[in-house]
Amino acid sequence: MKVQAVVDDLVRRFPHEPEYIQAVSEVLESIEEVYNRHPEFDKAGLVERLCIPDRIFTFRVTWVDDKGKVNVNMGYRIQHSNAIGPYKGGIRFHASVNPSILKFLAFEQTFKNALTTLPMGGGKGGTDFSPRGKSSAEVMRFCQAFVLELWKHIGPDTDVPAGDIGVGGREIGYMFGMYKKLAKEFTGTFTGKGLEFGGSLIRPEATGYGNIYFLLEMLKLRGIDIKGKKCLVSGSGNVAQYTCEKLIELGAIPVTLSDSDGYIYDPDGITREKLDYVMELKNVERGRIHEYAEKYGCKYVAGGRVWAEIGDIALPSATQNELNGDAAKHLVSTGCIAVSEGANMPSTPEAIEVFQKAKILYAPGKAANAGGVATSGLEMTQNSIRLSWSHDEVDDKLKQIMTDIHAQCVKYGTEPDGYINYVKGANIAGFMKVAKAIMAQGTV
Repeated sequence: MKVQAVVDDLVRRFPHEPEYIQAVSEVLESIEEVYNRHPEFDKAGLVERLCIPDRIFTFRVTWVDDKGKVNVNMGYRIQHSNAIGPYKGGIRFHASVNPSILKFLAFEQTFKNALTTLPMGGGKGGTDFSPRGKSSAEVMRFCQAFVLELWKHIGPDTDVPAGDIGVGGREIGYMFGMYKKLAKEFTGTFTGKGLEFGGSLIRPEATGYGNIYFLLEMLKLRGIDIKGKKCLVSGSGNVAQYTCEKLIELGAIPVTLSDSDGYIYDPDGITREKLDYVMELKNVERGRIHEYAEKYGCKYVAGGRVWAEIGDIALPSATQNELNGDAAKHLVSTGCIAVSEGANMPSTPEAIEVFQKAKILYAPGKAANAGGVATSGLEMTQNSIRLSWSHDEVDDKLKQIMTDIHAQCVKYGTEPDGYINYVKGANIAGFMKVAKAIMAQGTV
């Protein structure tokens, strides 16, 4: 395999999908050497079968708002690979959603899920509908219309969606309720459900907690204590909130949060009390982060990004490509020692190059934020056996999964000089598992 030739062909076939091309390019560059040691892979057309999704469903979603007006949005589900288990991945509600973003997410999800060691394939879905500014009744009607188109293509052993940006417990509940009515079954088809109807303890916290558990493993290798470290956290949704919660518990000091309008910088640190306010503001009132600055009298930068500040550790937890090369240079030059991604592909290729050249700790999202989907897998297991595990049981399993993922990254990513290239390690570990499964199952 020659990476550039493969990428050039994908660009020719999918010329308007930059996020997808970016994700594929990064993985192929990491696995090229390993791939070329296996001539049987090339003969089987493995790289094309890994890059191109099994199928893509595209559909119109028609719903009625509170004023009686009919609205039309686009809906998508990308079923990327089920080589090691049912398709598994979130559903995103955001105005920016398009096939390129979802294809990149589904591609990444395939390898992330493989890293968890659980039997889950990769998929992703979404719509350009945004819940922002909508009433709960409007969100419910939209969710029901969305599932009305999707339900025949999903199921507990076929494709198991979950939440993502814009999709939390409320939206999952509405979609699961409609699915249950249409399919006439009560199964674990969605994860992220409420505890009252099949959800798992720790699932809301899992992506944020898992990212910190992975970060702790990285820091441990260098003998660094997280206590007292100033942490830059982007976003203010589920991932960012529980990232902050675990940081506070461990004695670290989160000092930033953001949303699409701007960011806050609180030099005194975001305390438990302040985080409780953020959770109420974002999860119940659906407010904006500038209200935090007004309440606590701290700095707010409209339209800015948290990477302009100075911190010991950076935890991008918002969205893709939010941290660019210039931001990375600023972080490195001001003493940042580690970057661990809570979001999917939040660092641009230029930023990753800066981090790795400086030899700082850098964990890509497919490894560091795998805790969310790992706990979704644990929820699927609990649904299948009709049992619920305790908070501590699930948390212990999550910690072990993140420790195991870290070990795989170290195994495949340690360079001759001792530096651990976590990008390379995660990509090779995930790739080899999926590749072997595809080869074993024949040409299908």
